Parts: sequence; structure tokens; C-alpha cells
Amino acid sequence: MNYLKRMLVFLLIVSSFLTLSACGGNESSKEAGSDSAELYKHSDEFKTNVSLADEYINNDPNLEKVKGRTIYWLSYYDINPINNQDRSVALSLFEDKYGGKVEYISCTSDNKFDVLASRLLSGDPVDMFPYEWEALPNGVVKNQYMPLDDYIDLDDDIWSDMKDVIDMYEYKGSHYVVPYTISDPLILTYSRSICEENGLPDPYELYKQGKWDWDIFMDMMTDFVGDAQDGKTRYGINGWFGQAMIQSTGETIIKYDGEKFLNNIKSKAVEEAENTMEEIMRRGLYDNIWHGYLNNDESTLFFAMSEWALSESNIKNDSEPDIGEEGFVEKGDLMVVPFPKNPDADKYYLNCNFGAKMLVKNSSNPEAVGAYIKCERLASVMDEYKEVSKQKALIPERNAAGVLKRYITEEQYDALCEYRDPANITPLFDFGYGMGSRMFSDGKYTYETRGIMDNITSALLNGDKDSWAVIRDEWSSVIDGILKEYNSK
Repeated sequence: MNYLKRMLVFLLIVSSFLTLSACGGNESSKEAGSDSAELYKHSDEFKTNVSLADEYINNDPNLEKVKGRTIYWLSYYDINPINNQDRSVALSLFEDKYGGKVEYISCTSDNKFDVLASRLLSGDPVDMFPYEWEALPNGVVKNQYMPLDDYIDLDDDIWSDMKDVIDMYEYKGSHYVVPYTISDPLILTYSRSICEENGLPDPYELYKQGKWDWDIFMDMMTDFVGDAQDGKTRYGINGWFGQAMIQSTGETIIKYDGEKFLNNIKSKAVEEAENTMEEIMRRGLYDNIWHGYLNNDESTLFFAMSEWALSESNIKNDSEPDIGEEGFVEKGDLMVVPFPKNPDADKYYLNCNFGAKMLVKNSSNPEAVGAYIKCERLASVMDEYKEVSKQKALIPERNAAGVLKRYITEEQYDALCEYRDPANITPLFDFGYGMGSRMFSDGKYTYETRGIMDNITSALLNGDKDSWAVIRDEWSSVIDGILKEYNSK
């Protein structure tokens, strides 16, 4: 990006500052490092230029209904600014254009559903709740949420590129979940220099050519591990990727036809994904030791994790990057790609999460919740806000002593935005993760107590079982029983 463009963006920062992270995909903002504290301190001088959104809000039929209304937001994190942070773009739009407010009701991640149930039972006010997989269908069946269709105009052009994603969540003809952005994509981090030194192709170049698939992925890992020098141990991959492996086929374990849930565990494509994981284990390609970053001893070719680990990987592998005169790292050794596609798949499919908020049952402010969600969408889709968000995200963060804490490169940032665009990669959602603890029970560590979806994606990689056929046959009838319950509700 040339100097003139940097200067124009700086001026936009002054008039339209925001605190969203990469591509507007994360729910909470980052604290700026000490090297940029003066630029990014909370002050009237750097407030968001809300007038940029006038054309989208001034004629909104919800505008008058929302004025002066307060949303009661129950969550384990606050969307109001804390620690001298600036307001997010979404909150600035909601407060300054709609005249609304958000009152935070605190809970913990562990007790959030208990607090929600208690407030619903007692009649204490609560309007908005974080979206999590458990919301659909389980939360809806428990009568915790209301549809958003009457409070968000989904025919508005601002939602056009998310239409397929939104419709993917449609349940019994209604939209209880309206994603305003794609977040936390599962990515593979790798070192270009390691690929080059070992005579391996660059995965990002393969992705751009449409050639990044399981076959070349397996070949690269096998060659890398096989070329280890005597006494050295190498691995093809480390991290979490079982769910991405399955969803890269374009299939989900549970399907929904608009009326009934269907058990898809016997899908041929799912079997191919599971058999590939068996092969990864048989060849000794997987390192199952937990790391929060790409190992910096050159022993591992790929690190599979969501984007939160990217800045740590950058620091661990290059603690003194080449920072340009504008203060950004434009390109580095590490690069990221989405999980490779099934060779038989028609396109790339993305394992990811989604930015969304739930409208709580019996909310007295449904129009306000709909307006706030619209503000989140505007913050993530308007070019002016997205560009400033990018500039902030690219500023390297340092501690008080000036030591570099974390950074991402401009090339990495642009790639992540590309992967989050549903026009490039199709994101998937599996209803199986929202069907209660028997189906999904994150945090349990034995094959017997773990949720079925957890075992489907991790039992082979954990070494709990060495055959997909055994896992499939043990759990298929149990899934049938669970689906029968949900289909009767």
C-alpha cells in the first residue's frame, strides 16, 4: 500500500476510528500497544464518524421505535468500552444514530445458560444473548429465543452476500440466528522457507490455483516427515483440525431438510475424510501435543488452529520482523491457507464460527436488538469502516518495555479477509453441535463421556479408536434416537 493511501487512511482514522479486529470478525476489541497508545486512546477526537452510515439508518422504520431504548445484554463479556477503549463502530452507530443504550448484565462462561434460564423464569429483563452453537436447535426448543425476521430487513442489500449463510440457519421457517460476519476460520499456518528448503510447493499459491486439496496436502506432509535427518523427529501437522477435515467435504454429520433432521454419519464423503485421518495417524504425521502456535524448531510443517494463534506464531518464529517505514509488517515468512478441499469437492468449504446475537424470548425491546445487529453488519460490511479496522489491526503491539508482543502481516490479514468472504469459500454449520451435551460436550476427555460430535472429529486423532467403522457403528443408532426427539418437537 503506497504512502498516499496510508496518509488518507490515517485521516479516516481520525474521523472514523473503530476497535474491531481483523475483517470485523471478532466480538471483542484488542487493546492497542504502548507504541500507539496516544493515537488510540479513548477521546472525542477519535470517535467513529457515524454519519457515514446515514443512508442505511435515517430511513430505517425501526429508528423511532428504538430511540431511548435500552438493550439488556446478558453475557460473559461487555460490548460497552472498558479500560479506556473506544466504542466499537456498532455501538457508536447504535447509540449515536438510533439513540439506544446497552446495559451489561454480567455472568461467566460457565453459568451463562443458568443465569439466562433464571432471568427468564423470574421475569428480570434480558433482551440479547451471545450466539453459541447450543442456540440452535436446543435453545430454541427450550423456548429461550425468538425469531429475528420481524425486526431485521433481510432483503436489504447489506445482507445480500450473507443470504446463503443466513438461510443455512433457517429453522422451521424462521431465522433465530442472523450472522452478520464470519469469524474464527480454521486455518493452516506454515513457513514458506521450510517449504522451500524441503522442495515443497507453496500452499497459498496452490490455493490460488485451485489445486490445494487433500492429495497434495498428504504428499507434502509425507515427504516432509520422510526427509527428516537421522535422530530428528518430524510431523506433518499439529493442532485441531478434525472438524475442518470433515467439513472440507461440504458435508455435515446432521442435515436439515427444512422440516426434519437427518443422520448423515454414513455419508461416503464423511467416510473418506475419516479414512484420511486414519491414514494421517497410520503414517505418524500428527503431533497430538498441545501448542498454541506453529512450533519454531522446524519440526512441524502445518499448524491447524483458528486465527487467534497467528500473532503468537509470528512472534515465536520471527520476533524481529522487518517493519516498514509506515510501521506495518507487509509480508513475512509465515503464511496461512484454509484447510484443503476434498479432491472430489466442487469448491472450498470453511470450518468457522459466525458473529451473531440472539433475541431472547419475551424481550421488551426486539426492535432495538434488531437495530443493534444491523449496526454490527454495517460495521463489518462498509468499506470505510473495514479499511480503518485493517490499519489498526496491522499495528504491531508492544509491551511497556517496547518489546514486540504480537503482530500479523498485511498479507496475512488480506488472506484472512479473503477466506471469510462467502463469495470465495462456503462456510458450513452443523446442527449436531446445537443438540445438547450428549451430542457436543466440549471439555470432556474420555471416549465414553465426550459428546458424539467430539468423538466423530477427534477420536481417531486422540488415539481413542483406530477405525472409523467402529466409531460410526457405535454412535449411529444413538444419533438416530437424539434426532427422533428433536424431530418430534
